[in-house]
Formats: sequence, C-alpha cells, structure tokens
Amino acid sequence: MINLTINNMPITAAEGTTILDAAKLANVNIPTLCHMNFHDINMINQSANCRVCMVEVEGARTLAPACATAVTEGMVIHTNSPRAVNARRAIVELILSDHPKDCLVCEKNLKCELQALAATLNIKEFTPEGKRKSHPKDISNYSLIRDPEKCILCRRCETMCNVVQTVGVYSAINRGFETVIGTAFDAPISETECTYCGQCVSVCPTGALVKADNTREVWKALNDPEKLVVVQTAPAVRVALGELFGLKPGARVTGKMIAALRRLGFDYVMDTNFAADLTVMEEAAELLQRIENSGRFPMLTSCCPAWINFIEFQFPELLDIPSTCRSPHEMFGVVAKTYFAERVGVRPEDMTVVSVMPCLAKKYELHRPELEHHDFANVDYVITTTELAEMIKEAAISFGSLPDEAFDSLMGESSGAAAIFGSTGGVIEATVRTAYERYTNKKLDKIEFSQLRGMEGLREASVDFSGTRLNIAIAHGLGNTRRLLEDIRDGKSEYHAIEIMACPGGCIGGGGQPSYPGKIAGILKKRQLALYEEDAENPIRCAHENKEVLKLYEEFLGEPFGEKAHKLLHTRYFDRSRAL
Repeated sequence: MINLTINNMPITAAEGTTILDAAKLANVNIPTLCHMNFHDINMINQSANCRVCMVEVEGARTLAPACATAVTEGMVIHTNSPRAVNARRAIVELILSDHPKDCLVCEKNLKCELQALAATLNIKEFTPEGKRKSHPKDISNYSLIRDPEKCILCRRCETMCNVVQTVGVYSAINRGFETVIGTAFDAPISETECTYCGQCVSVCPTGALVKADNTREVWKALNDPEKLVVVQTAPAVRVALGELFGLKPGARVTGKMIAALRRLGFDYVMDTNFAADLTVMEEAAELLQRIENSGRFPMLTSCCPAWINFIEFQFPELLDIPSTCRSPHEMFGVVAKTYFAERVGVRPEDMTVVSVMPCLAKKYELHRPELEHHDFANVDYVITTTELAEMIKEAAISFGSLPDEAFDSLMGESSGAAAIFGSTGGVIEATVRTAYERYTNKKLDKIEFSQLRGMEGLREASVDFSGTRLNIAIAHGLGNTRRLLEDIRDGKSEYHAIEIMACPGGCIGGGGQPSYPGKIAGILKKRQLALYEEDAENPIRCAHENKEVLKLYEEFLGEPFGEKAHKLLHTRYFDRSRAL
C-alpha cells in the first residue's frame, strides 16, 4: 500500500493505482476527457491524449496526467491549484478552438462530454483563434456517420475497435496538427472491415461518431395515407428506453412504449419477441437436424448482424458453421409482408415495416440484397432506442403519464424465452429449452440454465440431452469471439453450439442504446436482470408453447426447417475478405 496526500487529505492506495483512481478514494473529482475504464470488458483507455486531467505534484517540474501516472510513496498532489486549473482550462480552450461551433444542431448536443466539460470549467468565450483542420464527413454507410472535424483525438474509438472488438478499422493518421483518427488509406467506412457494431459510437465523447438517423423517413411514412405502417420492438429496447425519460436503468416500460408508438401514429404495434420465438423454432430444428445427421459442428447463432459481418470478413473459411436463420427482426419483416399482409388485406408494397432496435448494424442489415423478398426489403427502416426517444420527445408525448397498453394480436404473443434474447446467453438458452424438449420428449425440470447466464466474456456449459452430451459456449464482444473462432479453425473446439453477440452484454449494450462511457457495466447488469424477470413472470416459458407461432406454422409455414420456412426464414453468407 502507498501513502500519499491529495489536496491536503491523507490517502492510502494500492501500489500501481493511478492518481485519478486514488483521487476517487477521497471523493476528489479530476476532470477527464479521453480516459475510460470498462472493467467488465477489460478495456482501459489511458493514453493521456487530451491532457485534461493534469495535476500538480510537489517536487515535479511539470504537471502530470492523473489517468496515466501511478502514485508513489509520500507523493503530495494538488488537483485544484491555480497552475493545474489554469492548465486544464487552457487545454480545453485549445480543443474548442479547433472544434466546430454548431452545438445547437449537433447530434450530441446536451450529451457531449466536451460541451459539459467546458461548462464545468466555466469557459464562456472562445479565446484562442487560429487555423482549423478540415476533413470531409463520411456518410458512406447506412449505420453511422463519421465527422473528423469534431474528433478530439481521444482515441476511445481506436481502443474499442482495435483492443476490445479486434476489428482494426481506426488508427491515427499523420502527425502533429494534421493528426486525425481515420481508416487505412483514409477509405470511407463502407470500404473497410467495419462490422457496424456501433461500439465506437457508444464511447465517442463528441459528435465525431454518431448513428445514422432514420427518424425523418419514419415520420414521412407515418404521414403517408397510402401506407400501412407496422412497427416491431426488440426485447432490449424496453429495458433501456425508460432511462431516456428519467427512469432507473432496467426499468421495464413495455406498456408505455406501446402506448407511445400508437400515439406516434403506427397502425400496428407488434413484438419482435414473436419473431424471436420463431427464430428459436428454426434454430432448434436446425440444431437437432445437425445432431441427428452428424452435421457440421459447432453451430453458431446468427441473430447478430455485426457478428455475421465479422465472420464474413475475418473467418470466411468458417462460413458453413453459422446457423442459416435470419435475425428475428428480418424474420418478422418477411412474415409481416406475406402472412400478415394477407390476413389484413394489404399489398406488401403498401406496407412499411419499422424496427425499433438497440443496434446500429440492423440499419445496414436490411439493405443486404439476399434478405429481399419479391424484390423489396422486408424491413423498410430501423430506428434505435435513442431515435425512438427522440421521436417521442419531438411529438411532445408525456412518456411517464402514458397508460400501459398491450401489443396487437396475431404477431404479438411471445414466450419468456424470447425476452432473454436481448441479453448475452439468452439466445442459446432459449434454443436449448426447445431443442431439449423436442429431442427428448420430456419437460425440463428446471427451465433456467444458470450456467449460461452472466457477464463474463466467455462462458461454457454442458447439457445432457438424455444421454447425448451437448457442449455449449457463449461469447459477447468480438475480441472474445475471435478467440473462439481461432480455436474452431485450429480444430481445438469441442463445442456443439455457440452463441455470439458483437456487443458487450449482448443487445442490451448495443450501439443504439443509451450509453454511459466508463459507467456502463452496472447498468448492463440491471438491464439484464430486467429481461430475466420478464422471462420468469411470463406464463409461457418456451417458444414451442407460443400458440400464435404454432398457428403460423399450421396455416402458412409448414414444418420448422421445412421447405417454405427455409425459403422465407433462412439466408446465406458470403466471403467478403477479398472485397476490399
């Protein structure tokens, strides 16, 4: 243990502790901008790039960055000395001098960490004036927008993309004043190996990386009298949306969310959980087909489009192992524009399907041509949790005062198994529930598979299918995924089924969710617990007990994994490693 003094207060901290963390022990706040620490996903960004956290150490000639300086015995530190405060203000003023002044119309207005820091430091005018960098905005893809002029070189996106996700899209380019965080050869994002997971957007402190906004297109569809507009909502949305209206993390707001969507003008409000049950039926049937026919193992889940992008770019030699099931919202879209359109007497081309998702990769996914049916997209627009909140606020709807309402029928019923799709481990647990009962013709004694739950990056379990041992693994975060895929490629894997989610925590931590850089771990656990509570309270716990799904197969699809189901609900993958 190390003894030191911070602002005249004696502190004892473990060896190796930074000044920043030691100050927290004394409830001393040192402002930061580039620093971020995600303990649960093993991400630490402490490159000390911004120098905002500079403090004065007695006996030292220069100020020290608190985030990257370890404490030493007897160290005397002043975080609020005139020298430290003036340096901090000067640094932020210099950052602002090279930053666009369009705060009022910026995506990050009132949510920008630079803006908040400037207010904290009482900076009310732009004192330094000088040359400003100029870089074009990258709007080349459907998921995110990159504006290098708003980049403050914190390198959070670089750490997230390269260290946590191991995708490797971002790096520093050039030197000195010309430095910018960009892509190899300054290529647009659409010409890189970007998976569109959106985690870079989640950690960006300014408006340099933001989601692509589709609310204008959705408003236009809602105001078109010729269109019947159907909306579906993912399970992770309902446990995060309330945070944007002042509710606690993990608050379940399903009923109020449905009421808000009706007041926005959607003709039918339906549940992606219905399609999650449909996905379970198809995935379980596919898994059993591989078991019974000595098929290719392991089978990998395919609900996450960012992870599918990852395997297509990084491991094309393994494209025969993911499940061929489409993601739930794409399954919903094709069923909505065939089965549902027939039932309500509407031509598919006169129907607009909108998905409310926690994910930015879904925006890209709906444009994949192999997912089209009869030459039109099954899902027309994707908006995120944050975009839905923006629409509700724009319409001046008092969210907290709304009554709880229920989803529309026909494609609104779902099981508890579908609810847990939103959390890492949930997809494979839901699939195992149905696969076990279909394979053994027995009811499960215990419906929850606790060994599949948790926030560890890699987890594994073994399930006894009446003498047939099924080895299962879970990975969330693409860095963890890479390790699993390398083992499979090298013949070291003995798993039969693996669930993979690109984002930390699964969909609850998606790039379209409310984000809190450096503080997300506890919030993810609360969202996860809320989904498991929804599962436990649902009288239907397994997908194969969903009467609306069974009716869909009886009236329209035929058998799970059958010819018609395969044509409408399954897809194929492509080697994109040579596409660049």
